[in-house]
Amino acid sequence: AVDYTFSFQPKAVEPFKKNKFFKKSEYWKLLSDFNFNYLPASISFSTNIIRQYNRQQFRQVDVSGIALDPLFRRNYMFNYQYGFNYNITKSLKVNYTAASHNIVRNYIDDNNVVDDSNTIWTDFWNVGQANQHNQQIVVNYDLPINKIPFLAFVKASYSYTGDYNWQRASLALQSIEASDGSTYNLGNTIQNAGAHKLNTAFNMETFYKYIGLGKKPATPAAKPIGLPKPGEKITNTKVQPAKSANVFLDGLKGVLTSVKNVQVNYTRNEGTVLPGFLPGLGFFGSAKPSLGFVFGSQEDVRYEAAKRGWLTTYPDFNQNYTQVVTKTLGMTANVDLFPDFKIDLTADRTYASNYSEQYDVTGGDYNSRSPYTTGNFSISTVMLKTSFKKSDELGSSAFDEFRNNRIIIANRLAAARGIDITNPANLDAEGYPLGYSKNSQAVLIPSLLAAYTGLYSFGAGETAKSISLDAFRNIPIPNWTVKYSGLMRYKFFKDNFKRFSLQHAYRASYTINSFRSNFDYDQHPGEIDPNTGNYYNKTIIGNINLVEQFNPLVRVDFEMKNSFKILAEVKKDRSLSMSFDNNLLTEVQGKEYVIGLGYRFKDVIFSSKLADNPTGIIKSDLNVKIDFSYRNNKTIVRYLDYNNNQLGGGQNIWSAKLTADYSLSKNLTAIFFYDHSFSKPVISTSFPLTNIKAGFTLRYNFGN
Repeated sequence: AVDYTFSFQPKAVEPFKKNKFFKKSEYWKLLSDFNFNYLPASISFSTNIIRQYNRQQFRQVDVSGIALDPLFRRNYMFNYQYGFNYNITKSLKVNYTAASHNIVRNYIDDNNVVDDSNTIWTDFWNVGQANQHNQQIVVNYDLPINKIPFLAFVKASYSYTGDYNWQRASLALQSIEASDGSTYNLGNTIQNAGAHKLNTAFNMETFYKYIGLGKKPATPAAKPIGLPKPGEKITNTKVQPAKSANVFLDGLKGVLTSVKNVQVNYTRNEGTVLPGFLPGLGFFGSAKPSLGFVFGSQEDVRYEAAKRGWLTTYPDFNQNYTQVVTKTLGMTANVDLFPDFKIDLTADRTYASNYSEQYDVTGGDYNSRSPYTTGNFSISTVMLKTSFKKSDELGSSAFDEFRNNRIIIANRLAAARGIDITNPANLDAEGYPLGYSKNSQAVLIPSLLAAYTGLYSFGAGETAKSISLDAFRNIPIPNWTVKYSGLMRYKFFKDNFKRFSLQHAYRASYTINSFRSNFDYDQHPGEIDPNTGNYYNKTIIGNINLVEQFNPLVRVDFEMKNSFKILAEVKKDRSLSMSFDNNLLTEVQGKEYVIGLGYRFKDVIFSSKLADNPTGIIKSDLNVKIDFSYRNNKTIVRYLDYNNNQLGGGQNIWSAKLTADYSLSKNLTAIFFYDHSFSKPVISTSFPLTNIKAGFTLRYNFGN
């Protein structure tokens, strides 16, 4: 093995740093801070030569004149890697690494005849033939946005990672003979990946100061007036009234400046796999099929590679060309409306797709065969519009609205296609436009989202008139966590409690677990499916899910000064799963009530041999906690085509958990636990179930 690394002593060149003109204004800071390096930070190269030779001779046993030849195993490899680090500027850094794994077959001639006279030292410096090559480039850039004064509150960084892999085909499958006697090279497999990450942080306090809404420095206290000397006449005894603050303006200012920090992160991961690639590698890799592809670019190289003769021409080639894309957006914000009242907002969106196809190359032309796309989608949303509406096995107003929205959405879709819905000839027997029946996927998805999502209810059908008709939403709606601990500012709470807090949290999401492209749409775009009477959908979606959680809806957590603790919370959740295969909406509802009690008995005394003192007396606190909970779950199946709501399952669960711990010594703790749970199903086809667990645990800490 040989390793070589050289580190330079780069010195940044700053041509405008001492320029007096650029120092006159902060707006020139972007230019005055301009810098670059002539030399990279370091370069490296390493190689590892592996020669493993094994000869196994079997003992000769004369059996019918059969002699056993010796077996040989040779692993001759020449591995090497190289790379460099280059800080182009103080904020722009590049790291590049490449590694090749070569196999040396110098003991086999062109006719695949083995020369057993070769040893591990024969042709020792032969670099062999590339079997696998990997390379990666990483670019990190701190965007100089904050050097512009009015954008000083923005801090952004961008990173890009480009990967490339070349894998030689197996020798056994490197070529194949077709039925016409022609021999085809099946080629190698190349793949790349590109990851873009943009992280942006907004310091809103800095922004508020810039626009004049920031906190002003405290006014220095007035100098106290000394007592008059004996006989001194006091000439000015008028008391100046204190200036009263404008409560309304201060409150408005507090609301306007309540957002403290905002974080926005965006990630885009992409990758391409291209099998059947014929060109090999040089010592330092390759620039084929394009330099951009080698550094992670996702520009299409299929057609150009076919024109240049770089793809296999085997007519029955069946390995898939694949492209994957995952886009993730995440946003967080911290809001302080007033002291000790904090709101954390989160929003996210994820879209992932996988495109694959087979291909053949004829006369330099790339021909796509059986293209196919699958993927999934998720986005944060809000379902408060229907969170507290009555919804049980007897009926649901939100579900009724979902049904009624269908005609509104169908008419909007028809109008967008230019269908005259005032003409009875363009309507089916139920009054829906031809091509957009009441069970069309294109009609059902917006109808469901209009009925169940949103903050407010604007009247029956009003949301359906304006909601987006696309199944894939672009803008995530924030969810939140709220915590208030300001009651401890009041005298009553200070006198009686060590801590007292209130908490609430809300999460909701809209998810498409799986979608796929529609072959029929590709063959008949803009046409009506004769089997369903609906226009072919470009994308087929099997089902969509809406999930909502109040975790907790409300939570009260406090500890009194007498060591008594109480935690009480209410949780609420529901999930809606709409299947487009059978037009069933499955609704799962859950409610949970939890009360936790705790008390610490001070200085409880026991006499035991486990005491770590000569007296045999143990004096420690006994910490007791008990939690009671009740949870109600039920599953309701709603049929879209006719009035039928069925209770499909569920249970009522009661539980009690008791724990008590006592420190027998510095390192030894005894814990007693008792768990009791009882569940009663809500349908008669299931059975009640009781679980009881109890026992002791001894925990020993071997640390100090």
